[in-house]
Amino acid sequence: MSTIAIVMTTYNGEKFISEQIDSILASGYQDFELYIYDDGSKDSTMQILKDYEQRFPDKVHAIQNESNLGVTVNFLNALSRTTTDYVMFSDQDDVWMKHKLACTLKRMRHMEAQLGKHTPLAVFTDAEVVDSELNTINPSFFASGHLNPRKTDLSHMLMENKLIGCTVMVNAALRKILQGSSLPKQARYHDWWIGLLASSFGKIGYVKEPTLYYRQHSENVVGDSGFMAYLKNRITQLHLQKEALQKLYRQAEEFLTLYGDQLTTENREIISQFVQLQQMSFLQRRLTLLHNGYLKSGLVRNIGVFMII
Repeated sequence: MSTIAIVMTTYNGEKFISEQIDSILASGYQDFELYIYDDGSKDSTMQILKDYEQRFPDKVHAIQNESNLGVTVNFLNALSRTTTDYVMFSDQDDVWMKHKLACTLKRMRHMEAQLGKHTPLAVFTDAEVVDSELNTINPSFFASGHLNPRKTDLSHMLMENKLIGCTVMVNAALRKILQGSSLPKQARYHDWWIGLLASSFGKIGYVKEPTLYYRQHSENVVGDSGFMAYLKNRITQLHLQKEALQKLYRQAEEFLTLYGDQLTTENREIISQFVQLQQMSFLQRRLTLLHNGYLKSGLVRNIGVFMII
């Protein structure tokens, strides 16, 4: 069995999928297998995947879901079906740098040496933001979005995701927690759910170095729009931000339902108080935000949170 399982999800990805698979197969570290779960593509994606499976039977495994799961559940379902020591996520439209696997694995093993293999761990990295032709838009995803990738404690993770899913590696200890419960229905994104698991039960590690070319194009499900676009969106669509906040409450509520009896008293209280924000008074909500650190990256984002909460 390989050391690393890479799980990729696809949906109508014929335009970029070959370039992505080629970049993974060209990785400097080769002790991996790639498991691709297609979510009912209507284009030639599945034919392309089957061709790779035939050419690289020891490396590439293509599976088509019986029904459309959606990207979040598709990823989490794929993760729950793995048995390797480590698992990485891959999108269908990026390009991996040759050192990606080795670089991420090095950080993961360093953390396991310090904390033990029994500790649930997630590692994520920066990414170079590029256009559809791989021309550089910004050498750092986090610099582009004015995000602080080191604020990964539970309180911050409840309010703002930091993990870029296509850069994430998790260890077996974290996967086993996911396998021990039903899959979530209210998770915002698979990487956010993984971040909550790691911050609640273990640790999150960050590698400052970019390890992939994060392609931005018109079909992105989630991407990097830049900080100014983020601000414009938040100012002009406050009602959508309030709806997004409600989704965060529902995500936290489901997390408590699935894992509440496994959490430490401290972490259970952190999540419980976050859920209870919606029942608090105007002043109480804002005081609790500050006291418990339910905050985002930077002053501007946090002013926005205080406006809508």
